[in-house]
Amino acid sequence: MSLPVTDIEMPDSEGHFGEYGGRYVPPQLASALEEITVAYNTLKVDESFKKELYALYKNYAGRPSPLSFALNLSNKIGGARIYLKREDLNHTGAHKINHCLGEALLAKRMGKKKIIIDTGAGQNGVALASVANLLGLECDIYMGEVDIAKEKPNVVRMKILGANLIPVTRGQRTLKEAVDEAFEAYLKDPVTQFYAIGSVVGPHPFPMMVRDFQQIIGMEAKEQFLEKTGALPDNLVACVGGGSNAMGLFTAFLADDAVNIYGVEPSGRGLNRGEHAATLTMGTPGVLHGFKSYLLQDEKGESLNVYSVASGLDYPGVGPQLSLLKDIGRVRCVTADDREAIDAFFELSRTEGVIPALESAHAVAYAVKLAQKLGREKTVLVNLSGRGDKDIDFVMAKYGRDYGIAM
Repeated sequence: MSLPVTDIEMPDSEGHFGEYGGRYVPPQLASALEEITVAYNTLKVDESFKKELYALYKNYAGRPSPLSFALNLSNKIGGARIYLKREDLNHTGAHKINHCLGEALLAKRMGKKKIIIDTGAGQNGVALASVANLLGLECDIYMGEVDIAKEKPNVVRMKILGANLIPVTRGQRTLKEAVDEAFEAYLKDPVTQFYAIGSVVGPHPFPMMVRDFQQIIGMEAKEQFLEKTGALPDNLVACVGGGSNAMGLFTAFLADDAVNIYGVEPSGRGLNRGEHAATLTMGTPGVLHGFKSYLLQDEKGESLNVYSVASGLDYPGVGPQLSLLKDIGRVRCVTADDREAIDAFFELSRTEGVIPALESAHAVAYAVKLAQKLGREKTVLVNLSGRGDKDIDFVMAKYGRDYGIAM
């Protein structure tokens, strides 16, 4: 079942996707968010803003990103043909550059001096640090200590770029806590600062705004796939943490009933063990960080600790539009565990010469399982949301010997 066009164009004026989304924030923050909403709604139809943004997409980010047929992988596993939307080839190495360009350009047009952000895997941080330099903005980045240790290459990049990297030491010291501290910092000064939320989460207008900046992925992919094959893909696959890369691919295809859509969440060390971040699969509706969505929470409504081998996926909430799409059955919620993701990381590297981010490896893992169930006439399009340079030190230290590599 797909959404009618009027629902695809959600949210409503108050930021709701059905029962999800909205703006659950203190009054002092509500006024700042309304200022952003008004500015965005004005600029998104402003021809000079659109022209500048799309010039940056082309000349700075390197868009359009290619669409590649994974011939060797497809031949090896049999079944459906697998295609890759190569967001890993964007400048800074992931899809994150898309919304970072949009949000930073918006902040500059609004006269903000500093842009702040949270990051898990570091791709968001590297992208924003790069864009902040380009546009002449100060940049503060909040990152959990656990993720800083796991993602050393991206930490080094952020420091080279001159960003102010702020380690987060509370709680699990991962993405959720980084978001907590970034929100608190923004509350102290929403006048000169702009909080560039890094996914389709948070209070209105961020789920809408980040989706809009990311939907270029699906718009390009649709045109490229038709040109390459003469048809639409039978299946779309993307990993889901907060959901920015997923909504970036899915949005252009929501009205195409014949296209099956799969969101792949991390089942970590096991759904039954509670060491996962499969929010849509295992969560219930709740409120976190100023918005309502599916949430991994206890009986008191407090968010649970979450886990994934991929730092960019270990968030206890998920985008409100994805929550709605799950409820109406338009997006099918599936999972891949740590070992499946690591297997896919090495499989894609050794068949196609493409080292994927651990986040993207979850999507590749499920795409392989799906393709093996289907005939050769079917197609699977994977959003390869990022490259794995950031993960190689961690992967080699923890898994290298398992795959015959001695360091």
